[in-house]
Formats: sequence, C-alpha cells, structure tokens
Amino acid sequence: MGKQRRKKGRPVSGWIILDKAYDFGSTEAVSKLKWLFQAQKAGHAGTLDPLATGVLPIAFGEATKTVPYVMDATKRYRFTAKWGEATSTDDREGEVIATSDKRPSRAEIESVLPRFTGTIEQTPPQFSAVKIGGERAYDLAREGKTVEIEKRQIDIHELTLVDIPDADCAVFEAVTGKGAYVRALVRDMAVALGTQGHVSELRRTAVGPFRAEDGVTIADLEKLETPEARDAALLPIDAALSGLPQAAVGGPEADRLKRGQPAVITPATAKGVRGGEAGTIPAVLASLHGEAVAICELDGLKLKPLRVFNPA
Repeated sequence: MGKQRRKKGRPVSGWIILDKAYDFGSTEAVSKLKWLFQAQKAGHAGTLDPLATGVLPIAFGEATKTVPYVMDATKRYRFTAKWGEATSTDDREGEVIATSDKRPSRAEIESVLPRFTGTIEQTPPQFSAVKIGGERAYDLAREGKTVEIEKRQIDIHELTLVDIPDADCAVFEAVTGKGAYVRALVRDMAVALGTQGHVSELRRTAVGPFRAEDGVTIADLEKLETPEARDAALLPIDAALSGLPQAAVGGPEADRLKRGQPAVITPATAKGVRGGEAGTIPAVLASLHGEAVAICELDGLKLKPLRVFNPA
C-alpha cells in the first residue's frame, strides 16, 4: 500500500458567520478564509451574489457535513428595488434591457405583495448558479447565450414593504425558503406593477440560526496575526443544527455511533427527543457532554448514525 498523502493545512472544524463585503464572490470568500485559517477543508452554505452583502456561512472541516441543513434553512433579506429599468443580470451590474416611465404607488406595491407571498412559481435569473446541461447558467449568459430555465416552486414566507425613499425606489424585507432568488422576485414584482425593475441593493441578514449582527468581516479576521488567533471566531460544528431535536448520549453510545453502529437510548431520552411525535424521526443530533457526535435517525429506541463527526 502506498503512503497516504497528508492533507495540507490545519484540521480546523467549525463555522464562521462571514459578513461578506460588496463586490466579493462567494467562492473567492471561501478561498480567502481557507487561507486565513490555513484550513484543510472549507465550503460555504448558499451562494451570495458578489454585489450582495451580509451573511455567508462558511464551514470548516467536520462542519462541512452540516452544510445541507443550512442550505435548507430560511434566509432573511433586506433589499431595494429600483423601478423603471430592467437589466440583463436583474441587478445594477447588468446592462439596461428595458425601460418604463411607470412608477408604482405605495398602494399599488402593497396590493401585489400577497401574490408574491407563500408558495409561488419563479424562473431563476439568466445570471444564476442553476445548472443547464451540466453548465452554470451564468457561464452560458456570459457567453451571450439565452437559455431556457425551468420555473420552480419556491417559498416566500414573509414579504414586507419597509420604505419608499423616493418614486424610483422601494425597500423590502423578505424571508425565503431554499432556491429563491431576490433578483427574480423584484423582476416579477415590477412586471406585475406594470413597470420594469432590478435590485439596486441586497443584504442577507440571516441564514437559519446565523445572523448578520453576529458576523465577522474578512478585515476583522485579517487584523488577527495568526490562524490560531482566528480560531476564537469559530462557532462549534453543531451551530448549524440548533433546529434539530437533541439527544444526550453516554460514552459507550457515542463510541458506537462514531464507529457507524446504532446506539440504544433510554425511553425517557427518546420521549424527550420525540416531543410527542410518533414514528421515525429523520434527523436528531446526538451529543456527548455538549459536543456533537453524530446526526442520527431515531427509530424506536435506536439512534442510527447518518453523519458522524470526528474533529481533530
């Protein structure tokens, strides 16, 4: 057998709530943080447009196993719609492709909000990370190709008009589910209002349990002189899993789970996890002395491990 290649970097595990700066790509942000922490492994939980600011959760090491739970979480945005101009990118980076003299009133805007709240159909923008035949839509759009992107069902849990600073602009807040595009939302609202529109400002203020007010910037991290000093900004692996039912296990059960084997818990613990729910519970966080051990399925009194954590 050949020698196993050593991974480059430090075996860091945990989450950073990055407050992403304007004009900085999500992949670029991950690369920068991976370098700042000298981390072996890093990834983000949900792309944020380069022109958008705010919460970009970045996972290191074992925390990358919890990324799907953040990707599925709700997201909160604050954004400004600029009326009168549609752009190729649905934000202010693109070229103007259509104009309108119509400027909607407060009453008109408020009258269309119910149409864009709840489960709605949305066509993602041409400039989006949606894959078309194995290629990203934005790569095809940059080549000048117009592609057919299928409509999809998305959830807009809340949509509120916050302010009308002037006739050309309106400020909104929204809470969305997975796969929703704010740029597409503004584009479609503008059409419903008999005008054109694009997003002129966009800030993501929360992703699941992660909030902008708890975030750090790249500049904050750069002020710290060593990767080890930056570790103080890391949140634990299970920071993404606060919404899951929790099961405290003992040492022997934790060892079984870490080996990929089911562990039996007491009826009292199972009852606490279930909270009155019957049947199999698909995702439970098992922990030992407050440290994440595994994400499990609870079947009867058996915890069956789905994803096991092995931090260094």
